[in-house]
Order: sequence, then C-alpha cells, then structure tokens
Amino acid sequence: MQFYRDGYRPGDPDLKPASPQAKARTADIPDEVDVLIVGTGPAGAVLAAQLAAFPGIGTRVIERRAAPLELGHADGVACRTVETLQTFGLADALLREAYWVNEVRFWGPSPEDRDRITRTGWVQDTPDGLSEFPHVIVNQARMQQYLLDHAAKSASRLEVDYGVELSDLTVGEGDHPVLVTLHHTAGEHQGEERVVRARYVVGCDGARSNVRRAIGRELVGDAANHAWGVMDVLATTDFPDWRTKNVIQSAGKGSLLMIPREGGSMVRCYVDLGEVPAGDSAIRQTTAEQLTEIANSILHPYKIDVRSVAWSSVYEVGQRLTDRFDDVPDDLVGLRRPHVFIAGDACHTHSAKAGQGMNVSIQDAFNLGWKLAAVLEGRSPESLLDTYSEERQSVARDLIEFDKFWSAFIAQPTTDPEHPELGGVTPDEMQTEYARQGRYTAGLATRYRPSSLTGDGAHQALATGFEIGTRFHSARAVRVADARGMHLGHAHTADGRWRLYAFGDRTGEQLLALAAWLTDSPDSPVHRFQRDDADLDSVFDVHAILRSGHHDVDITSLPQMLLPRSGPFGLQDWEKVWAVDPADDVFAARGIGDDGALVIVRPDQYVAHVLPLTARAELSAVFEPVLLEQAPIALS
Repeated sequence: MQFYRDGYRPGDPDLKPASPQAKARTADIPDEVDVLIVGTGPAGAVLAAQLAAFPGIGTRVIERRAAPLELGHADGVACRTVETLQTFGLADALLREAYWVNEVRFWGPSPEDRDRITRTGWVQDTPDGLSEFPHVIVNQARMQQYLLDHAAKSASRLEVDYGVELSDLTVGEGDHPVLVTLHHTAGEHQGEERVVRARYVVGCDGARSNVRRAIGRELVGDAANHAWGVMDVLATTDFPDWRTKNVIQSAGKGSLLMIPREGGSMVRCYVDLGEVPAGDSAIRQTTAEQLTEIANSILHPYKIDVRSVAWSSVYEVGQRLTDRFDDVPDDLVGLRRPHVFIAGDACHTHSAKAGQGMNVSIQDAFNLGWKLAAVLEGRSPESLLDTYSEERQSVARDLIEFDKFWSAFIAQPTTDPEHPELGGVTPDEMQTEYARQGRYTAGLATRYRPSSLTGDGAHQALATGFEIGTRFHSARAVRVADARGMHLGHAHTADGRWRLYAFGDRTGEQLLALAAWLTDSPDSPVHRFQRDDADLDSVFDVHAILRSGHHDVDITSLPQMLLPRSGPFGLQDWEKVWAVDPADDVFAARGIGDDGALVIVRPDQYVAHVLPLTARAELSAVFEPVLLEQAPIALS
C-alpha cells in the first residue's frame, strides 16, 4: 500500500483525501449521473468499490432497503474472491475475521450398523498451489460492508443512497440516454418519485431484478425439485468434527452439509429435505425445530442441542440464466453499444452447494467495473463494453452446468452394499469427486476464450504457469528496494491499470531493452495510449522480475519505466523491481525458461497475453482494440 505521495498527512492512511468532485457531492441524487448502481449485494458492493477509485466519474449507488444488510445469506468466500479483495487492500481484515476451511471430512453409514454414521475420510479443502489464500467463511453482510466502507473512504467519498429503488427505465439517445424512474421506499422522501438520467445503469438488484425486467431479460431454467433447509446455529454437541466442514451421508435419512462459521461457535447446517413436487410451497414452512430434528436423525449416534438459531430458510435447488447480461437486442449486437447491464443474481442463480453464487457475482462486477471506468475516462472505446456480456454469460453458463452436476451428486443417497442395484454413491466416490472439483469450488476454473482481450496462446510455452485467459497465478519474489518477500499479485491494485510483468531472460539484456523501449519509444504502448501530461505509469504498471539476487541490482541504473516518477512531487516509485526468492523460485514455479517472458495482465487480474521480451509491434497491437490512442495535449 502506498500513501503520502501527495504529501504527508496524519491519521488513517486508508482514508483518502476527498477529491474536489467528492466535496461537491450533493445530498440528493443529481439529475444526471455517469453510472447508477442499483443494489448493494456482492456485485453492487464490488462495483461501488471499483468505481470509487475514479472520482471524476459521477457514480451513485441506490439500495431499496432503508439500511445496510445485517445478516447475509451467502457465506462461502472462495480463494479467487479473497484474491479480489486483496486488490482493494481488504484481504487481511477478511482473513482475520473469517473461518478458514482447511479440511473437509466425510461421514457415512457404519458398515456394522447402517443406522449410525462413522467418519470415512477427509481431504484438504483447497489443494496446495492453487492460491496463496484459503477458502474462508464470513457473513455476506460483512463482506459487503468491507467494500462499501472502502468506497466511503476513497477520494470519491462514495456512499449508498438507502431507501431508494429503481421502478423503471428506458433507453433513448444523448449523452445520458438512460431515463430512470426512482421510488423512495424510506426516509423523509418516502413515497416520492423522481426521474434521473444516466450514461450507464448496472442492475445488481437480485433474482427479482427490476433492471432485468425493464430491459426485457428473463431468468430461464428449471428447479430440480429437491429442497434443502439451511440454518445458522449455536449449539452444544458430542459430534467430534463440529469445527470442520463435513459432508454427511446417512442410510435413507438424507444428507447433511455442515460448515463452521466465523467466531468459533456458530455452524451452518444444510439439511437435505428430499424430493418435492413441482410448485409445492408447503416445504417452505419447515421450521428450524424440524430441521434440527432431521439433522439429529442423520447424525445418529451423535446429537446437536441447538441453543440459538441466528437464521434459517428453506429453498429448492435451481439454476437459471439470462441470454445476455446487457440491454442490446440480439439483432443489434455489435451495432449498438450497451448502456444497461445486469450482474450477479439478476442474471444467474445457483444452488448454495458449490458456494459459487456470491463469488461469481463478485467476479461479474470486477469484470465490468474497470471497463466502465476505461470508457468513461476516455481511455477505451465503447466497444470494450460489449465484452462484459460476452465473457461473463459464458462463464455463468459453464458454472451452472457444474452446479447442476454437483448439486445432484451431493444429494445422492449412499450406496447400500446389500442392495447395490438401488444405486447411490459410496463414501469413497463422494470424497474423490469432492477433491477432483477443487478448482471449481476455489473459484479458479474461469478461462476466458480468445478475443480482443485475450490472446490465442501462440507464446504460452514461454510461461506455462501463467495460463492465458485464467487469473494471474501469483507467486513469491523479493522486492529489491526493501528486501521484502511477497506475492507479485499483491502489487495489483483495483485502479484500472494494465500490468506488464517482465520476467527476465538469462542475461537480463532483453528485459532491460524492453524497459528502455517502453520508456523512450513513441511507438511503445506507454506513449501511444496515455496522455502526455499523465504520469508515466498511469495506464501501464510495469514490473521487472530479475533472475539475480536482490543485493545484485542497482535500481537507479534501470530505465525510468521501472523507477517512474509520479504525483505532484514527482516522487519515484521504488516498488516495481523484483528478484528471485531463493526459497521459492518464481521462474521454476511458473515454467519460465531462459528466454524470459512478458506476461500481460488485465485490470481484473486475468492473463491477457504472454509474449517474448523481444516483442514490439506485437505488444502494441495487443492494446489497439481496447485502448484509444491519445492525442498530444495542445499547448496554448
């Protein structure tokens, strides 16, 4: 984290000085806004935190509830989501509070007495090497508050307008083409309506989204007609694995999924309620007491004595998806730019079993946020916004297929050895399948297909461990300036910049030549795609990873791109040059050979391209579809 670049100031460094635009922020929503975010669920909170980094963009966030969410339904935070929170500087706070899912234990009917359960095995929850972060559990409301507090502390001072809902919108023409009707649901203006205009609207308003309805999109899919009860409980028990995650199969009494919650005491129980007739609403009346009774039946000979229920609900498994995540009609795709977007549950719904709903929603917003900022700040063409629906709808479709499989698999009865013809799944099969799906449940299975944003893999062999189209798989290195060993990915902040990680060749000559070209050549993307009055690293954050030890590097002798000056005082940035960590060689860990490699990473942490260090025209060509060449500033 860098601060004081604009001058020393006492107090909390997370509280940024308010920008002039933030100081002019009105209490009421203005008549015109650049971006209107509808809803403060996981997607809306991430989008608010992302756009808050750009105080020149007029962003407003509305929420129909009168106050922040206090008790969220989702709680599983995948490794990929923790990586995302790290870009906002929030991972440490999250990890301190959350429950860490280290192990999953499996229980099934005892061979001696199938009325009783016995532990059948266990697996590591997240296989080694997938991420530097664990899979954790924390209340969705806390996750959202971390992000909203971050937005409020930003230079934008972006805060939520509570008690306001979007009731309708239409898309027309002009600079602010979206005409939005707002309805006040609480506060001094309760019951009043008003109309505002927006350049862009993003519906993060859940499965019953008014934004989705207004643009004519529908969630399409089928319920599986299988019901589960869920409850967060404080209980005493003789069950020995109360503080680990458990998948429990019984003989004919259903299944139970138990996940400890943050705080050391609470546990979430997913209770299998079996098949239900289509449209049956009676199952939703199942009480927490009834869920406890079923759970105790499954747990026999163990028992839980529930002392308090923090929250409970009943739901049917269902997966639904919209055909597009924006307002562009099918016959106008590529001909008209989108101005309304939907994210999270507004455009896809999942079961809770794979723990993907909140996590996928967060990645939707992280994908969209930097694109909106790049277009609104004039760095990218409007066509960049077409890629949001193209990329995220495909990801949601793939994950729904996985969710269908996993929800059905985990709900299967256990195989009866005396009646194998009845089918089911054995404890060993359950354990093996869980371990096999670790990449999905960690949130790391997304791979963007080749496009204007993603390369074709022609040079993938130069860095086999940084797979094009997947998230940047962080690895350790030593920062030369201060000898600090840390993960390269932690240098990536949610500021809308592209990252160029230049991994050195054996002699280092090609890396230095590339850095010099980026610094000096008018043909380099640094000079083509950023304003000439901007800081040298305002669009591209370039990092060099050298093969030498950190004591062997003189930073001040390197090209300016690796020691750029920025801010009002022209201070040098000393945090862009890295050396090999002797205990964890990044070159060996990520398959980088003697020729080195240039790894190009999008603002949302996904690897866009891998190129040779000698690439010049090819490197500039990467950005031609997604960045606008900037005209020189005219001097008066």
